[in-house]
Amino acid sequence: MTVFKREFNFNPHLKKTIAQNVIKYRTLAGVSKEQLAVDIDMTYDYLRRFESQLGKEGISLEKLYKISVVLNVSMDKFFEENE
Repeated sequence: MTVFKREFNFNPHLKKTIAQNVIKYRTLAGVSKEQLAVDIDMTYDYLRRFESQLGKEGISLEKLYKISVVLNVSMDKFFEENE
């Protein structure tokens, strides 16, 4: 069996894309950072840093899932690249 390197176009700014979309959908839902932090059992300070540093802090898959439930947005929406 021959194995070879395949080429993919991975988003090099994935965490930034996710953070921008969390901000977008949180704002559209009219949910404050403070309320979202309480709803997903995250500290306000961590959520604030995640948003303000555009994902540099990173976020767990579990927290992203909880955000999607609270904001009533499917998780795939957080991965859509902004135009």
